[in-house]
Amino acid sequence: MPFSALAPTLSLAVPEPRSLALLAAAYAIGSVSGSLTLGKLRGVDIRTQGSGNAGGTNALRTQGLRFALGVVAIDIGKGALAAWLALRYAPLGDGLSVTAHGYLAAFAAVLGHVWPLWHGFRGGKGVATVVGGLAVLWPFAIPVLLLVWGTTLVVSGYVGLASVVAALCLPLLAWLSDAGAPRLWFCVAAAALVAFTHRGNLARLRAGTESRFARARLLHRWRKG
Repeated sequence: MPFSALAPTLSLAVPEPRSLALLAAAYAIGSVSGSLTLGKLRGVDIRTQGSGNAGGTNALRTQGLRFALGVVAIDIGKGALAAWLALRYAPLGDGLSVTAHGYLAAFAAVLGHVWPLWHGFRGGKGVATVVGGLAVLWPFAIPVLLLVWGTTLVVSGYVGLASVVAALCLPLLAWLSDAGAPRLWFCVAAAALVAFTHRGNLARLRAGTESRFARARLLHRWRKG
């Protein structure tokens, strides 16, 4: 689909109050950080431990598997919830399609995860919340992203790199599947945001100081064996 074909879809009318309320609610939902909420129950703030990031990888490294699974469940769930609420309650006839409401709400939830209102605007990197939104809006993409993510992780051992590579595949996948404007622009924005939130990981990769998740680097272990 040529980008010129998308131009008419970008001239949007001013959203009505219900649309704005849905987006605000999505941001508030996204601001409920899984790691920080569960961390309060445990009496820890994982932003003071490990990499200092309030995400699933740092939760796994500093608090263990069960804690990390709870974090990921919350962070995926809030993206899915924000998208579902927008699809369910989107107003009709205000210049934004129901689908556009869903993708905007999903992205608002991701923004809430990265800059959470309830946690001093210091959150995670947004990957799990992107996945949650896609689970409702475009579930076909998830197996592809998981395959790319898993392959990159197994080959390289770098979780951050795997997340960035998978996110950057999103716009390409949307383009190849002839996606409509809301999906395509969500994928572009989500990929750009994930790359931005992983800028520290990318800088450490260039410097050769990024930490590997050694147990996932199966190809390297197989060759050594």
